[in-house]
Amino acid sequence: MTKLLDIPYSRILVLGLARSGSAAARLLLANGKQVRVNDVSANEDDVMVEDLKKMGAEIVVGSHPLFVLDNMELIVKNPGIPYDNPLLVEAQKRDIPIITEIELAGQLAEGSIIGITGSNGKTTTTTLVNDMLLKSAQSVKVAGNIGVVAAEVAQTLTEDENLVLELSSFQLAGIQKFRPKIAILLNIFEAHLDYHKTMDNYQEAKFNIFKNQSNDDYLVYNADDSTIVEAVKKARSNKVPFSVTNKLENGVWSNGESIYFRDEKIIDLEEIVLVGEHNLANILAAIAAAKLSGATNEGIREVLTSFTGVKHRLQFVTTINRRLFYNDSKATNILATQKALSSFEQPTILLAGGLDRGNEFTDLLPYVKHVKAMVVFGETAAKLKTLGEAAKIDSIILADDVQHAVEEAYAISNANDVILLSPACASWDQYRTFEERGDMFIQAVHTLV
Repeated sequence: MTKLLDIPYSRILVLGLARSGSAAARLLLANGKQVRVNDVSANEDDVMVEDLKKMGAEIVVGSHPLFVLDNMELIVKNPGIPYDNPLLVEAQKRDIPIITEIELAGQLAEGSIIGITGSNGKTTTTTLVNDMLLKSAQSVKVAGNIGVVAAEVAQTLTEDENLVLELSSFQLAGIQKFRPKIAILLNIFEAHLDYHKTMDNYQEAKFNIFKNQSNDDYLVYNADDSTIVEAVKKARSNKVPFSVTNKLENGVWSNGESIYFRDEKIIDLEEIVLVGEHNLANILAAIAAAKLSGATNEGIREVLTSFTGVKHRLQFVTTINRRLFYNDSKATNILATQKALSSFEQPTILLAGGLDRGNEFTDLLPYVKHVKAMVVFGETAAKLKTLGEAAKIDSIILADDVQHAVEEAYAISNANDVILLSPACASWDQYRTFEERGDMFIQAVHTLV
């Protein structure tokens, strides 16, 4: 196992178990650290807890008492725990550094790290980069926010392997020295303010992806996003822009017919099977990282002519009686749904709704002109109904859940309609995850046959 060589702390609090916390605790214990674990929802008799006890960890479960901070030199926290948690507020008063497990992964990885972040498109871009490298006979592993614990994977990485990491703002907010060889910054828009509190905090977390880079590293960035263009001026790394509209001498770009890496033609757009202009931006970013990592044009083209999308992200499900069903359950915010709606021109029935975070949905108005009907559900159903009425959409149906929404949408659909699940909301009012919500959609669609 690769050792942690640059953690100058002996007594460490792991805050929050789950997969990343458990992995971090095991890693720290294996490296001779004194580890205290604190988790609200775990129980003393949980297998995970018992295993960590056997390894020598001190366990405190059921609450976050302030005494767990006593004598601690570092906190490794679960990314989902916000910084306004009283325990973390007190830790900051005591000047105890707070990191996430991604920082540990960065110190463990012997190969090159490709880090990918943005408000939208992370999973698609991460998958594309991974596939392009694999098709080019490169060694690669994937981890991070995509569902695999980065520190676990990093321990097994060899010098000739690439580690492709999908990185959330929650993870990036807790880094000190983390430094990807290639950083990708896809886009920035207002999101997760319930966690970060201000847009400045959110942007700062995202921009951490390049803060430790040097002129030996690369920063792939969206030249069509003015906020990003301004932010990357302070980056020390080699900048590689991408644009869906403008020719770039030192980047990846499209002229509306083909994609180029610098002056080298990579592929014609008509050969690419993944739909949506937002996905074109993801494709350009992925090509940049892949080419910088040694991918071949043949490997890149093989991926782009066959890749139809990530599950739950504008995923084509099936066609039933000439109705086309798309699962975009990962659209947990308004911008994601805007992009999904922009991917189609034919009549669309939109299925939307979920957790109410206080958002209004008026920003969707310019994007629903081709929406012939809406089926809404969850806590935001009433707000989305108001949106539909403002857009003068004739048919607006309130459904109990996603399964009911599929049934209602199919009942009012016609041949050549798109039936699109793109909720514009998180899933937690009715479903544990957006994956669970998307799986229900897929299951409901297949029961129509």
